[in-house]
Amino acid sequence: MADLLFLTQRVPYPPNKGEKLRAWQILRHFATRFRVHLGALVDDPADFAHRGVLDDLCASVCLVPLDRRRAKLWCLRGLLTGEALSVAYFRHPTLARWVDGVLADKPPAVFVFSSNMAPYVMDAQPPPGQRRVLDLVDVDSEKWRAYAAEAGLAGRLIYGREGRRIAALEREACGKFDAATLVSAPEAALLARQVPEHAARILAIANGVDHVYYDPAIPLADPYLPGGPDFVFTGTMDYPPNVDAVTWFADAVLPGLRARLPGARFWIVGHSPTEAVRRLATSEGITVTGKVEDVRPYLRYATAAVAPLRIARGIQNKVLEGMAMAVPVIASPEALEGIAARPGTELLVASGAAEYGAACAGLAADPGRAAAIGAAARARVLADHGWAARLAGFDRLLG
Repeated sequence: MADLLFLTQRVPYPPNKGEKLRAWQILRHFATRFRVHLGALVDDPADFAHRGVLDDLCASVCLVPLDRRRAKLWCLRGLLTGEALSVAYFRHPTLARWVDGVLADKPPAVFVFSSNMAPYVMDAQPPPGQRRVLDLVDVDSEKWRAYAAEAGLAGRLIYGREGRRIAALEREACGKFDAATLVSAPEAALLARQVPEHAARILAIANGVDHVYYDPAIPLADPYLPGGPDFVFTGTMDYPPNVDAVTWFADAVLPGLRARLPGARFWIVGHSPTEAVRRLATSEGITVTGKVEDVRPYLRYATAAVAPLRIARGIQNKVLEGMAMAVPVIASPEALEGIAARPGTELLVASGAAEYGAACAGLAADPGRAAAIGAAARARVLADHGWAARLAGFDRLLG
C-alpha cells in the first residue's frame, strides 16, 4: 500500500458532529487503500479515550490537544498578522512539526480536510507524482459573510474580515492543490464562480449516510412520554446555524402550533447546548436533552424531524439521517442543498412560520401520509445516498 497523509482540524472519531462524520467516513475509506498517517487536533479531551480505534486503522497517528480558551486568545494574533482568525486558531507547532516529518518522507498522496488546515502543507513543495486533495466541504467564506449579515456592528466587522481572509485562502489553496472538493454541486459551482481561474480543479463529492446504522427496523426504545405530537431537531447545539434554527422554531412556529395542537412538543437533541438553547427549555413544550448516547430513537419515534435552518452550507446530515430512519422530514429550502429527494413525496419543504406550522400539523393529523413520506425517504437514501458510491470520487483523484 502507498502512504497517505491525512490532516484534519478535529479528530474524526467519534463521529458525533457533521464535519467529523464526513472525515471519519473518508478516513475509513482511505484506510482500505493506503497506509494512512493521521494528524488531527483534539479540542475535547474525552476524544482521547477513542485513540485505539484510530491506531488500529492507521499506520501512524498524531493527536495534538487544543485548549479552546488558549486557542481563542492565540488566534487574536491574526489581527496583527493579517491572516484569518480561524487559521490561527487551528495552528499548533507540535502538529506542524509532525506534518513536516511526514512530508519529508514524500508520501504519494496528501489529503487535507478543511481550508483551516491547508496552510500546514501549502508552502511545502510537492515531489514529482504526489497528488494533493483539499476537501473544503463548504465555501466557508460564504458562511462568515452570512454571519456578518446577521450580526451587530462589531460582529459585522469581525465576521466580514474573516470572510474576506478565508476567501483569499480558498483562492490560494485551489491553486496549490491538485483538486478541491466540496460537499455539493451548488457549493462547487459557487466556489468555481469565485475562483474561475481554478474552476477545472473544483468538484463535488457529496456526503452519504450509514443506512445500516440508521435503520428503523433496529429495535429501539421509545424515548418520548405519552402524548405529543413530537417534533425533533438533531445536531451540535453550539453551532450558530443550529442555535438560530431552534430559536426561530421555538419562537416563531411552536406557539402557533401548540395553539392548534396543545400537546405538541419540540425536542432539541444534541450535545453542547449553549445557554441560549438551554433557556428554551423553560418554555412549555420544549425539551433540551443535551448529549444523548443514541440519537436514533428520537428520530424513529418522532412525528417529524424538523430542519428549519436559515443559514446553511452544503449537505445537512440531519436531513439524511432522518430520511434513513424513515421519519418524515420538514426542511427549509436552505437545508436541501445537495440532497436528492422529491418535495411533497420524500420530504416536506416549508418557508416561514405559517408554512412550517401547517406542515407539522398536517403530518400529526395524517399518520398514514407521514408513514408514506418516511418510507419513500428511506427508499431514496438506499438508492442514492450510500457512502461507498459517494466516496469513490476520491479514489479517482488520488489514484
